[in-house]
Amino acid sequence: MNLYWIPLLTFIGCFIPLATVKWGRSLCTAATALFPALALLIVLQNLGAVLHGEDIRFSQSWIPALGLDISFRLDGLSLLFALLILGIGLLVILYARYYLSEKEQMGRFYGYLMLFMTAMIGFVLSNNLLQMWFFWELTSISSFLLISYWHHRSDARKGARMALTITGAGGLALLAGIVLIGQLLGSYDLDVVLNSGDAIRDADNYLVILVLVLLGAFTKSAQFPFYFWLPHAMAAPTPVSAYLHSATMVKAGIFLMARMFPVLAGTESWFLIVSITGLLTLLIGAYMALFKHDLKGLLAYSTVSHLGLITLLLGIGTDLAAVAAVFHIINHATFKASLFMAAGIIDHETGSRDMRQLNGLWKYMPQTATLAMVAAAAMAGVPLLNGFLSKEMFFAETLDQSTLGSISWMIPVFATIGAAFSVAYSLRFIHDVFFNGEPVDLPKTPHEPPRYMRVPVEILVGLCLVVGIFPEQTVGHLLAAASTSVLGGYLPEYHLYIWHGLNLPFIMSIIAMAGGAVLYLNRQRLFRFQAHFPERNESQLFDTSVKKLRDFIRVFLAWFDNGSTQRSVFWLLFLALAFTLFPLMQLNTTAGHRPQIPVDTVMLAGATLLCVASIATVIWHHLRLLALLLLSVVGMIVSIAFALFSAPDLALTQLSVEVVTIVLLLLALYFLPQRIRNYSSPSRIVRDLSLSVLIGGVVGTITYALMTRPFDTISGFFTENAKTLGGGTNIVNVILVDFRGFDTFGEITVLGIAALGIYKLIARMRLFQLHADTNGLPWTEDKHPIMFQIISQALLPLALMVSVYIFLRGHNLPGGGFIAGLITSVAIIQQYIARGYVWLQDRIRINYLTLIGTGLSIAFLTGVGSFIWQQPFLKSWHDYVHIPLIGEIELASAMAFDLGVYLTVVGASMLILANLGGLTSSERLRVEDDQ
Repeated sequence: MNLYWIPLLTFIGCFIPLATVKWGRSLCTAATALFPALALLIVLQNLGAVLHGEDIRFSQSWIPALGLDISFRLDGLSLLFALLILGIGLLVILYARYYLSEKEQMGRFYGYLMLFMTAMIGFVLSNNLLQMWFFWELTSISSFLLISYWHHRSDARKGARMALTITGAGGLALLAGIVLIGQLLGSYDLDVVLNSGDAIRDADNYLVILVLVLLGAFTKSAQFPFYFWLPHAMAAPTPVSAYLHSATMVKAGIFLMARMFPVLAGTESWFLIVSITGLLTLLIGAYMALFKHDLKGLLAYSTVSHLGLITLLLGIGTDLAAVAAVFHIINHATFKASLFMAAGIIDHETGSRDMRQLNGLWKYMPQTATLAMVAAAAMAGVPLLNGFLSKEMFFAETLDQSTLGSISWMIPVFATIGAAFSVAYSLRFIHDVFFNGEPVDLPKTPHEPPRYMRVPVEILVGLCLVVGIFPEQTVGHLLAAASTSVLGGYLPEYHLYIWHGLNLPFIMSIIAMAGGAVLYLNRQRLFRFQAHFPERNESQLFDTSVKKLRDFIRVFLAWFDNGSTQRSVFWLLFLALAFTLFPLMQLNTTAGHRPQIPVDTVMLAGATLLCVASIATVIWHHLRLLALLLLSVVGMIVSIAFALFSAPDLALTQLSVEVVTIVLLLLALYFLPQRIRNYSSPSRIVRDLSLSVLIGGVVGTITYALMTRPFDTISGFFTENAKTLGGGTNIVNVILVDFRGFDTFGEITVLGIAALGIYKLIARMRLFQLHADTNGLPWTEDKHPIMFQIISQALLPLALMVSVYIFLRGHNLPGGGFIAGLITSVAIIQQYIARGYVWLQDRIRINYLTLIGTGLSIAFLTGVGSFIWQQPFLKSWHDYVHIPLIGEIELASAMAFDLGVYLTVVGASMLILANLGGLTSSERLRVEDDQ
């Protein structure tokens, strides 16, 4: 089965809990778990092939011109993360069934959780950098929803905003790095990128690429100095913490560094940036974890520390260090997820996470206590548990590096200190919670949780034991496959033994455990020492920083943009002038050697009329109706110019747009004063006139310089291939619906969104019918003259027939869906003006919102339909088809896309025009009811 089914199944799973929550909690949980279970089954079906060195791929062309494909790969590294994401995800779903109370919205929680699972699984399986970045950002958005699940709590809202801000900013940096890689290599395909490590490392902008990519990785994986968002994300429900902040989301940055290891590693810059950042994060996280009284706070900082450990291993850059990093990814996910779940059970059954209250729980929760202690021992690196094995490999690799020269010994020393603190906070977790006296003022009487709430913890703790005792038999092949992917196809020699003899790494482990015990026994002194430092509230500091930035932006905007359209246009033109003048000054001569087109009397007259009408529009702009008529003259001359220079499609489009725009402005002017005072001061007139003359001179100079110089265009390609590749002789329409169909789809989407925005802006307006002009003369009582009604009624079928004709011939002659849509809109709006809104709505019952949605859906489905034949999005089909009684005609799938354009244009235009025409208070209620 193709790989795309894995993220597709989890995405479908987003909607299942919303539909099944009414069936009951257990059935909702089972239905939700079904889809990630099916996705996991697909992964397991490919397990043997991947473990034997095969990389499984799926690719579907999407937008080849941008290098964007729908592409997935399942190699050793993505297999490892897919197993973690889906496997632990299933355990979290079961765990959440018992963690969430009856009052919680389980459907919404599971929906968010499945959306996040989709984002993570899509990210690790992506074989295209742009697609990878899309899923990367989706993890930030979905994690924001999960962290803020308890949105009634201030700490949850603040933690979610902080996480989204930090990881979102890192995502923008990552996007910049990806774009630079794509420009350098000419491809975003991950296979190409992974095979171009030397080219990237030798590039002049390698350091820029490295820093941008690492900024994305460091922010997502809570590395120094961005680690502060992770502890505040603990305001989320514990299932979220167990899933996002131990096994998946925070590992996304680690995955990115591991994935890009063959490309970016191996340089001194990589070692210095990554290893030093990892070492600082390791030490700071381990130190801070010891002083946290909140169970999840301790685990959050310990997660920061262990993420720093993995980052340090990747930063060392050796082959065995990369293997150790992958191994610790596996081990950390198992023991930390189980610890978070155990902490959630304690909170759920005692009502508190404060370690100053949680004492002596062994007596009340012996089974949970046993599981939690084993997981904490694995976190501390106790022998016969999985954490011990990867930590010994970590110690060995800190010894086997010399990049810092004579002070390279500092890295293993600091690594041992960090490990000692890890032992100390693990001991505190065990002793202070399960022993150390009796509970103090707990809200609930402690007791064991429901049986199946403990099952996920038992499975994960069992893995800690089994991997620790039988490492080679359990994860040996998976570790080898994942490490091979990280190292670019090479696997160094290593052995997963419980006992490697009495060597220096083992001695470092003994020192760390003894040192951790000493630190814990002297914890009171350490607490008193730490008390001398003021406690920092990162959430408050973050909010204060955001507020200061917001206040600064407000002051700046108040100065830069005071609400005056005239001032905004001035700044726009001024900056355009500032950026344009210098390059023009470098041009020695304006005129080129290309022969100019001779000017005849008609062209000169048209240009003169265009200039006169433009200037007159500015002079008499305060007479709005006159200015509108003059503006229509400008549009008409431009349409004639397009036709004169052999651009009939542009001429038709310009003419149609002019008619619709004039009608739209006439409707708007009905509700505005007919005259406005000429309020511009002489100084402003001089300023604006000077800028206008300069801009006109610069634009004229650029135009003249371009027109008098030879230049190459891409028109030759379209002329040669419009018929053979697009099936049409109207090159403009073929470009719109075939060669540049994705651009057109984006444009009609924007058009639909703009129409919806305008509709919502005027949906609640209450405008009263005007009865007199500015001089007090009453409007005529005959709002809809009989002659206008008769003429418009006669023109309606003719206009619609022309619209259909323009639409059908668009692929081979001037026309198409956009022009036809505008003509149809003009024909219908003419009826609104002639007979009124109420009269027409009783006869033409069209929901324009539905029309927009239908048009966009048809256009989208036309594009997606090409996937059936393994073609890129919106790739069109054309052929000659024999139809009985009609004969042989040419059909093109692009016509269906053009139909979507047509419907969207009609729906958007009419949604705006019809609602403007029905704004008066006497017709307002009918407008709202019909829409």
